[in-house]
Amino acid sequence: MSEYSHREIEKKWQAYWESQGTFSVENQSDRPKYYVLDMFPYPSGAGLHVGHPLGYIASDIYSRYKRQKGFNVLHPMGFDSFGLPAEQYAIQTGQHPAITTEQNITRYIEQMKNLGFSYDWNREVRTSDPDYYKWTQWIFMELFKSWYNNETQRAEPIETLIPIFKESGNAKVNAPCDEDTPVFSAAEWNAWTEEEQYKITLKYRLTYVADATVNWCPGLGSVLSNDEVKDGVSERGGFPVIQKLMRQWMMRITAYAQRLLDGLDSIDWTESLKEQQRNWIGRSVGALVKFEVSGEGSKGGMEERDDVSLDSTSSASRTIEVFTTRVDTIFGVTFIVLAPEHELVDAITTPEQRGEIDAYIASTQKKSERDRMTDVKTVSGAFTGAYAINPFDGEKVPVYIADYVLAGYGTGAVMGVPSGDQRDWNFATHFGLSIVQILDAQKGVETQADATKEGHYINSGMINGLTFHEANKVLIRYLEEKGIGKGKVNYRLRDAVFSRQRYWGEPVPVFYKNDSSGNPLPYLLEENELPLNLPEVDKYLPTENGEPPLGRAHDWSHGSGNTYELSTMPGWAGSSWYWYRYMDPKNQEEFASGNAINYWRDVDLYIGGTEHATGHLLYSRFWNKFLKDRGYVPEEEPFKKLINQGMIQGRSNFVYRVKSDDYSKPVFVSAGLKSQYEVSALHVDVNIVENDVLDMEKFRKTRQDIAGEAAEFILEDGKYHCGVEIEKMSKSKFNVVNPDDIVERYGADTLRLYEMFLGPLEQAKPWNTNGIDGTFRFIRKFWRLFYNDAGQWMVKDVAAKPEELKILHKTIKKIEEDTENFSFNTAVSTFMVCVNELGSLKCQSREILQELVVLLSPYVPHITEELWALLGNEAGTLTKASFPKWEQKFMIDAVFEYPIQINGKVRISLPFALDTPASDIEKEVLANETVQKWMEGNKPKKVIIVPKRIVNVVI
Repeated sequence: MSEYSHREIEKKWQAYWESQGTFSVENQSDRPKYYVLDMFPYPSGAGLHVGHPLGYIASDIYSRYKRQKGFNVLHPMGFDSFGLPAEQYAIQTGQHPAITTEQNITRYIEQMKNLGFSYDWNREVRTSDPDYYKWTQWIFMELFKSWYNNETQRAEPIETLIPIFKESGNAKVNAPCDEDTPVFSAAEWNAWTEEEQYKITLKYRLTYVADATVNWCPGLGSVLSNDEVKDGVSERGGFPVIQKLMRQWMMRITAYAQRLLDGLDSIDWTESLKEQQRNWIGRSVGALVKFEVSGEGSKGGMEERDDVSLDSTSSASRTIEVFTTRVDTIFGVTFIVLAPEHELVDAITTPEQRGEIDAYIASTQKKSERDRMTDVKTVSGAFTGAYAINPFDGEKVPVYIADYVLAGYGTGAVMGVPSGDQRDWNFATHFGLSIVQILDAQKGVETQADATKEGHYINSGMINGLTFHEANKVLIRYLEEKGIGKGKVNYRLRDAVFSRQRYWGEPVPVFYKNDSSGNPLPYLLEENELPLNLPEVDKYLPTENGEPPLGRAHDWSHGSGNTYELSTMPGWAGSSWYWYRYMDPKNQEEFASGNAINYWRDVDLYIGGTEHATGHLLYSRFWNKFLKDRGYVPEEEPFKKLINQGMIQGRSNFVYRVKSDDYSKPVFVSAGLKSQYEVSALHVDVNIVENDVLDMEKFRKTRQDIAGEAAEFILEDGKYHCGVEIEKMSKSKFNVVNPDDIVERYGADTLRLYEMFLGPLEQAKPWNTNGIDGTFRFIRKFWRLFYNDAGQWMVKDVAAKPEELKILHKTIKKIEEDTENFSFNTAVSTFMVCVNELGSLKCQSREILQELVVLLSPYVPHITEELWALLGNEAGTLTKASFPKWEQKFMIDAVFEYPIQINGKVRISLPFALDTPASDIEKEVLANETVQKWMEGNKPKKVIIVPKRIVNVVI
């Protein structure tokens, strides 16, 4: 094949790899293992655009490279195939989500295979496959059967808790549990019925049912994650989202908070990503302080506080617990703020304030949790009418609610100290509160007079003169002695909501049986009843009485009327362990065999997006640690090294419509002339624009809504030039580029190389189809090292020249360094330089060109496979070829170009072999015609030769 035909070559080798099972890998080998994993995609109906393959190309290059380096490489692919989009499509069309999902996956696989990825497709997994989610359900059951022992710092079977209760009750049990867990003795435990004992164990399990404030979307009939809510509406469909207290399954991830923090020090992730997780987990050391509150509030307003009772036994009295890292500022507390969802709000709100409080709560429900967290400028809130009592000085402070406080973070209450916090200051001044100013204890103060001189009011005798740390110790000791608080390590991390009121998700393997009082209690299925498959339903909507879609299933119950759980698992459930299933995907007896797990152990390289930093990556680490605790996996952390690929941004094009009262004949003005008119900028499909010039006829046909046949175009030089802007690649911006179109026109090898050439892997970079021509020209230039323009085969069995060897070995060394460092863009540049230099030398040596083929193959696997075969090697064996070895001796120059000076001025340069004797150099220099001309017939007084530096002739 003398002509380079990318279509023919790429289809040929893709078919070969598939038929031969080239990339199938065994769970045993004499070679060291290396596990490369991509974050597996959700298969949307839109398919891949050119931004999606970036990480896949990088992982494929590295997988192929590691095979060349002698590793047994596991490089699998699968699909995170449960999800809201397929369910929404099912609601709209009535088509089962499984059908839509299957169609989308088929499309994704076709596109991925067209790009030549070296995946072991025999290991493909799909989270919506019952053979897969059987084991997601099994892991849920194992979590339900476990509790976390703070003494041993690991999860243990719930059965190990029972003997402790029998022997000594729970007073000394150090374990995370529900807040309302009672303290009981061994005698009380042993006197309880089996049902009562079972209810107590439910308070310790690592997955449990509780009331939680969630993002509820009535339009979708489902709870949404924070990532699925944008600006108070659902990202899918744009339906309003409110905050609602609902009964949900929860995961006790907070039990692992410290281990999740500590583990970050042992893994090779970017510091920015680890910092995101540290902030999300949010460890802080401080104190829990109890403020007594009178539920009756104040009938006389904020200035008349004498009616507030300090009687903690009063039925009207309530206790607010506040966590603070700065207990030394307790004397400056000016107000208390509760989350609008706090359980005490209703109890302490006075009749006079009821209307304002109810209105504020209603407005808060319309805001997403994320919006509340990120809005640091807006000051809002409402007064409950109640007052709290400062436990140190007896001062009475008003209690407010405000949406910047979240019920699920800490205790859902904060103490306001305006003198030490800008937000507290803004809040206090907004509501006209008298601000108590204090001197920071870290500065220290000897007397009240000193504080006054500083312009501060202080009432903190017990900590005067102490440092910040000393003051906190004194105050915490006081809290604990008086029983009004305690020192505490707190975490921002909350237990994870594990319920979704959807159809298209994993069924929870739980049924409910009524207790002696008629209240439902959750019970697990038996393992031999797994998987609990999704039932058929008539519609994919909630029932008429508000139950989730599974409530529509006919007779979906366990035994005689014991209903199954009607919520399904969230999308992150199946993605929290999938890397283990790749190790042994066909196993029907275990989620993966011990042999497979102990061979592959963990993921050596994980490539994916930063958007999963506080979702998937955190939940995956949690589940992995749990599985390690229970003895199912050997490693504490699942992903040794993690690289976040940057986003490929879209290059948007715009047309400019002249503003008019009559758009029946729209007028569009070219970009260079738009300043002469009043215009509106409109996105235009980048696929009908080339080099920023619009195909006007295609525009008329494809955008009848804004153009049509009547459209008039004001041109520049006979062309319509579009405007340009770099934006996120999105269908709504008409800037999506389909990789299939690029592959058809330029080839997969060109696309792979171009995406790597755009810039550093981790950085965002704009896509520009106009720039791909350069990469395509390089591919063809590489081909012409083997075939000339006349189609003649140029490679010969001739000895390589020293300069050719130097070019090759410098390239091998640089490509090895760049590939190891994931600097793929500079590697591509190195290849381009190499091919240019070998072309200039008219290199025809098989010794050189065959090594170059191997070196390039991870980056452009199709063309190199073809050339490997044309070079006479056994077909298909390039994937097993070893990475070339560079040798230093070939990179050392054999010749040095000496500058020749006459009386200190350089007049000429002459090359000499490095081993040329000085006497020979002197003879040749003096015999040179140019040197003789500058010597003007004079005899040299001396000739100074500095080896590999310079020759100076002194006359």
